[in-house]
Amino acid sequence: MLLRKTATVLAAVLAATLAVPAATAAAAPVPTAPTASAASEPAAVPAAEDAAERADASANPVIIVGGLSGFALVYEPLAARLRGDGFRPFTYELPGLGFGDIPTSARAFAGYVDQVRAVTGAAKVDVVAHSQGGLVARYYLKRLNGTGTVGRYVSLGTPEQGTYVANILTFIGLGSCAGVVSCQQMTIGSDFVADLNAGDDTPGAVRYTTVRTWQDELVRPVDNAALADGATNALIQAWCPLRLVGHLGLALDGTTYTVIRQALRDERIRPNCFAL
Repeated sequence: MLLRKTATVLAAVLAATLAVPAATAAAAPVPTAPTASAASEPAAVPAAEDAAERADASANPVIIVGGLSGFALVYEPLAARLRGDGFRPFTYELPGLGFGDIPTSARAFAGYVDQVRAVTGAAKVDVVAHSQGGLVARYYLKRLNGTGTVGRYVSLGTPEQGTYVANILTFIGLGSCAGVVSCQQMTIGSDFVADLNAGDDTPGAVRYTTVRTWQDELVRPVDNAALADGATNALIQAWCPLRLVGHLGLALDGTTYTVIRQALRDERIRPNCFAL
C-alpha cells in the first residue's frame, strides 16, 4: 500500500512539475496585445516609446520558448522584463503542450522563427528557452540548419544531456515515462539525447549560454544542463550561493534574469544576487 501511494505521489509530482514550463505553438504579440491562438501569426511590434526601448530597437527580437505542458502566461513576467529593457519578446508554446516528439516540435518552431522574422523584418532572432524548450531550439539549430537565423541561444534549466528524473516513472514501475514521448526522449542515454550531443554541442556562429541552479528538481544531475564546445555555462550559485532558485524559478527569478539580459547584450556574466 505504501509503495502504491508513493508511486502515485511521485507520478503526480513529475507530471505537475514537468508540466509547468511549456506551451502550444502561439505568438504572444509583445508590447500590448494578448496571447494569440495557436493558429495565429505573430503580431507586429508597435514603435518603441520609451528611451530604453528606442535604444534597443535594432536588437534581435527575442523568442521565449516554453517547456513541457506550460502556457504562454507562465512566461509573461519574463516577457515583461524583456520589454521593460527594450527587447521585443515573442512567446512560443510547444505544439501539443510539448508531450509529443521533440524533433516534430522543432520543425514547427522553425516555421515560427520565419514568421517572427517576417513580422519584424529582422534577419535573426535570439532565443531564451526554458526546460524542454532548449532541446527544441537546439534541435532546430543543429539538425534543421537554424544557425543562420539565430544570434544568441540562452537555455534555462534545459536537460541538455538528459535527466535522471525522466527515468523515474520506469524506476517506480509505471512504465517508460508513462508513455509521454518527449519525456522518453529526455532520459539519460536516449537515442534523441545521443544524437543531439553527437559532435559539436554549439554549431554555427550562435552565442550559446546555459543557466542552471543547484535547486533544480527536474534536471538531475544539475550539470547536465550545461553544454561543451565553447558555451558559456552559468551556475547561479557560483556567484550567489544563498540564492534559492527552482526549475520554474529560472524563468521568473530576478537574479537569473540579470544573466539573461547580459547574455542577450553580449556582456560579461555577473549576476546581481539581490535582483528581485
